Amino acid sequence: MEFKALWDLESAMKVVASETVESKLWAEAVEWLILNGPPEIKEFLLDASSSATVKSFPDLEPSYFTQDGKPCYKVQDLAKTLKIPEADVRAILHEKSREHDIDYLIEEDIPDAAAH
Repeated sequence: MEFKALWDLESAMKVVASETVESKLWAEAVEWLILNGPPEIKEFLLDASSSATVKSFPDLEPSYFTQDGKPCYKVQDLAKTLKIPEADVRAILHEKSREHDIDYLIEEDIPDAAAH
């Protein structure tokens, strides 16, 4: 079943609002909302995600930003920060790309962090 079809707005919001839901299910609902939710919910969740990333991984610096201001990270930097092999990072990104039909892995060299 396609990822988008696994949830709807009501079910995802109910899971996110729950104080007792299992963390994996909560993360899946948030992921669905970021990809498919209304713009105001997407923006709120992306802002919260960005804040959590900065707080949890203060040494992780984006390599560059997309035209709409989204941070992009090098696989090597993610692997080092998460303390997992680069191959695992690539596998996760490939799986998410397949699941969401969005290319999360940019294989070519990316510009310096100074380029926005």
